[in-house]
Amino acid sequence: MRPARALIDLDALRHNYRLARSRHGGRALAVVKANAYGHGAVACARALAPEVDGFAVAFLEEALELRAAGIDQPILLLEGIFDADELDEVVRHDLWMVVHHAEQIRIIDHAKPALPLDVWLKVNSGMNRAGFMPHELRAAWQRLKDNGRVGNITLMTHFARADEPHVLSTPEQVAAFDAATRDLPGPRSLANSGAILGWPDAHRDWGRPGILLYGADPMPGAANGLRPVMTLESAVMAIREIPAGAPLGYGARFHAERPTRVGLVAMGYADGYPRTVPDGTPVAVDDLRTRLIGRVSMDMLTVDLTDLPDARLGSRVELWGNNIPVNRIAEAANTIAYELLCNVKRVRFEYTD
Repeated sequence: MRPARALIDLDALRHNYRLARSRHGGRALAVVKANAYGHGAVACARALAPEVDGFAVAFLEEALELRAAGIDQPILLLEGIFDADELDEVVRHDLWMVVHHAEQIRIIDHAKPALPLDVWLKVNSGMNRAGFMPHELRAAWQRLKDNGRVGNITLMTHFARADEPHVLSTPEQVAAFDAATRDLPGPRSLANSGAILGWPDAHRDWGRPGILLYGADPMPGAANGLRPVMTLESAVMAIREIPAGAPLGYGARFHAERPTRVGLVAMGYADGYPRTVPDGTPVAVDDLRTRLIGRVSMDMLTVDLTDLPDARLGSRVELWGNNIPVNRIAEAANTIAYELLCNVKRVRFEYTD
């Protein structure tokens, strides 16, 4: 059996949720959109269900998958609904939904839900991606209150740069949100992962931890005590010796600086490991650090075993996890950990408690 696999540590997931809830205070929605950032939404939701305050997903289909799996905690649709038919499903499955533009209010105005809707009304406090402008918010809130179809209204916003602790746009967004919602009743939700860890003034009634749940600190180096949830690993499948000066791999990007012992590893960009990482990107073989050499191929990559004389066929290779932070690989690939984790596929997923 091909040794490529993703090991998912559900105890680490629970640890990270507890840390987020403790740091934020109040209640916290565990964000499990995009298949729990590539970790398996159903498995992660079941692991968190006994203690979580609720979940957040991107859209209806993701919520229905959780309901079908027996998840009965509150679930928020972060993108809200796309058409009137979805509103019937929201009611049927007792879902909460974000309202962030006027068409969604129009759909609610023309609906006849059997139960009052639980709405999270989104303010565009400066990210300029979704939400009502501050000067539009009160009219939107009043329209929802007056139509007789809405019960609870939670006021929310989202931050553009909460993972940048020295940039002042987050406190500016907090101030814009507070001004727009002044005197409006109801709970508030501002803090995503970065704000939970780095901006206490953004802590309100509900936190929305996302990437931090999976152990990828949005502010690397801050020593926030997160534990990695996914370990992406494989094994050495072949070993060869190449002389000094010899090229290796597609495009001959790497040339050996010395006689080099090369390990061939069953992992490639079709599995989700990024093709764009350079020579020298760290990997761990049998828990000892070494480096990637040569361009990543579709199904394979190559690592330097020259200084690891005990490495052999079958030696365990960690691409990211406890030894190699996923943020380090994301930096090497000029991307973010979110993308790497979401792209893992074609490997065995194994879950431990």
